[in-house]
Amino acid sequence: MLSAISELGYQMNVNARSLRSGKTGIIGLAVPELSLPYFAELADAVIKYAESLGLTVLIEQTNSDPEREKESLHGQRRSLTDGLIISPLALGPNDIAEFDVNYPLVILGERVFGAKADHVTMANVEASKAATKHLIDLGCKRIAVVGDHAGEVIGSAQLRTSGYVKAIQEEGWEVDPALIREAGLWHRSTGAQATFDMIAEGVEFDAVFALNDAMALGVLYALQASGLRVPEDVKVIGYDDVDDAQYSFPTLTSVEPGKAQIARTAVDLLKERIDGLAQDPGPRKVVADFSISQRESTRV
Repeated sequence: MLSAISELGYQMNVNARSLRSGKTGIIGLAVPELSLPYFAELADAVIKYAESLGLTVLIEQTNSDPEREKESLHGQRRSLTDGLIISPLALGPNDIAEFDVNYPLVILGERVFGAKADHVTMANVEASKAATKHLIDLGCKRIAVVGDHAGEVIGSAQLRTSGYVKAIQEEGWEVDPALIREAGLWHRSTGAQATFDMIAEGVEFDAVFALNDAMALGVLYALQASGLRVPEDVKVIGYDDVDDAQYSFPTLTSVEPGKAQIARTAVDLLKERIDGLAQDPGPRKVVADFSISQRESTRV
């Protein structure tokens, strides 16, 4: 049967399937940037789990552009899908009406809260506090944080920086503004540049908490290029625990934010809405569990 289908080049008629069942069997996933390892790995996890449930995933890249995110929410592609999982980075609290849609929707991340949609997020504050405490427990006294967004009211940067600040303050230490380093896009280059800037300014630090692993890899590069040893001179921890963390030199300690749980939960919540099986008619919120994967960059 399968060989005959292959030889004939049969393709499923989505419109016919939709007419019979009222469903296409396709869900959408809109993410900001697939070149960032976290979103690439998240998309991979969503696709694999959705396939195990008989669902096909239509991927959309929004490039953190508000108009692209609106297009993902309201564009013609939605007629092809039964529901959407979206991780917004451009739209925020002032755009909450954009998420009031007439199809199943799951929101990921930390930019939008209070929408009429299910929401899967991370324990950003608690995980970042634990990451900073990990460095404190290793004897670090001058811990820099890389990736802050000054003036951000709500978002990953604000939440993770606040977790860092809480850990510092609970030690009874003063928060040194010179150790809170901004970075626009969370890329390797911005992590490296923030580190080079600290060194050039003569800022003393013995550890770095980078707010994602891409920046942490840039931090590692800048430290080694500047003749500083990791972890002997400076210890480094990242956030996201992407695959690259296991293959950097030295290997990177990182916060594992529950990527697999986020992917599975988002798909499960969406499928329950699609199938009409959700027992709670109101928006549901799930916070994923986190852990710290310790590797060479913080080992003593």
